Order: sequence, then C-alpha cells, then structure tokens
Amino acid sequence: MIKFGPSGNSQSFYDMGNKHTEQAAKYCKDFGLDCFEYSFGRGVNMSEGKAVCIGEAFKEQGIEISVHAPYFINFANPSDEAAQKSYCYVLDSAKYLRLFGGKRLVFHPAAQGKATREQAVSLCGERMKVLRDYIYLNGYEDMYFCPEVMGKLAQIGTLEEVVQLCKIDKIYLPAVDFGHLNSREQGSLKTVSDYKSRLEYMISELGYDRVKNFHVHFSKIMYGAKGEIKHLTFADTVYGPEFEPLAIALKELKLEPYIVSESDGTQAEDALTMKQIYNMV
Repeated sequence: MIKFGPSGNSQSFYDMGNKHTEQAAKYCKDFGLDCFEYSFGRGVNMSEGKAVCIGEAFKEQGIEISVHAPYFINFANPSDEAAQKSYCYVLDSAKYLRLFGGKRLVFHPAAQGKATREQAVSLCGERMKVLRDYIYLNGYEDMYFCPEVMGKLAQIGTLEEVVQLCKIDKIYLPAVDFGHLNSREQGSLKTVSDYKSRLEYMISELGYDRVKNFHVHFSKIMYGAKGEIKHLTFADTVYGPEFEPLAIALKELKLEPYIVSESDGTQAEDALTMKQIYNMV
C-alpha cells in the first residue's frame, strides 16, 4: 500500500512542544500519515536502548520507519580505507534500522571526484558488490538498501546509474528523489508523461514486482547549472517539481511506493498535501 510521511520533524512538531523522536510517531499518526524517515545524516550517534524505545513508539502507532544513512558515504572514493568506513556507515545504520523495526535504508552512492564518470560509476558498482556481501554476512538481507538519485551533477546518482546499481542484487531498491532528478535535469519533470517515462524505464529494467513499492523522496528544490542548491516547500511557485502529475502516473502504472517529504520545515504538512492530492486524482 502506498505510504506518505516526513523525513525528520517539521517546525510544527517543535512548535507543539515536542522534543523527542518517540513523540513523532503519534504526531505522524495524528496528521494522518503512514511512515517516517529518521536521518543518521551526521552519523550514527544513539544508544541501542533509545532505538528500541523509538521502534516501540512507532510500532504502537502503526507508522513504518525508514532510515537515511550518513551523508559521508562515498563508494567511489579511491581510498580503500575510506570505502571501509562507508561500509561501516551502512551496516551501523542497518543495525539501528533493525532496532527501530524498519526495513528501508537510504544512502547516497558516491561522488565523482577527480575520476572520469565511467571510472567512478564502475568503482561504485564494485564496492556495492562488496557491500552486498557484508549485508548478507551480517544477516540484513531481509531489508532494502536504497541508493538515491542525487541532485548535483558531480554526484553519482542519475536515475540510470541508480537503476544499474540496483541490478547488483535484489536487496537494492531505487530511492528516487524526484526533486533531485528535476534539479540535475534542469526542470525536466512537468507532465504525467515526464514521470511515466522514468517509471516505465525502471519497470523495463528491474521488473514491475521490484519497482511496485520503490522508495521516493519528494520536495521542490532550487537548482542552478550544477544541479541542486537547496530544498524548498510546496509554497514555492518558481521551482518544481509538482506532485500531481506523479500521483497520476503512479496510479496509471499501479505503483505504490513509500513517499517521503523532504520539504524545508514543512515535511509533514507537505506529505499530507501529497496524500490528499493522490487520493483526489
């Protein structure tokens, strides 16, 4: 079933007097939302006991929880030592995802650096094969690990690159950030057909069963010549993309992803707006 929710907490969460992640479970439930993404973007710094408490709170409210691994991950770094740290960032995040009771882990694949695009993508792929082996060795193969479509041109993470990386193993599921895609393609997402062409490409490459419940990040994003600049809110009227054409495309193709709002400070409100739009189209 399609699910909608925020990445982290909106400003309104704090304005209501809330302070703790456990409280985000009821907050999301009261909003009428279905899922929540917890970010370990700056590192995995949490006690196991705290993680269990968070997981229990979300289970009690029936809200599914996913995690975003640290932003430092770079599987195209030429240093093997740096790559080893990237494996650890993913595996540490997976450990806490399990304590949360969740099943989805989103991560940034890589940066191109000084290598050619082809070299960086190839090295990233080889490292993700090693990561796959670590995932199985640690017993995390019942989870989905979701490489993300990235918003800056210097990052590895075009839609095509992410889809090809996901062919490595069934544990990999695309995390398509449509704001990122729109940014790196300079405003390419406008019509239902624009979205459908991307979704149909994914289905043709990975199969309907794998794509049906893929992972989505959505927000309006300011962009420039090099891609993403900053996340905005749905109140912005200058930059896209718009959600309604995607909602129509998802319904027409019978896809039911997890849709996570990454708006700047209005994540829950914009997630609810997306759910309302989806239910109306």
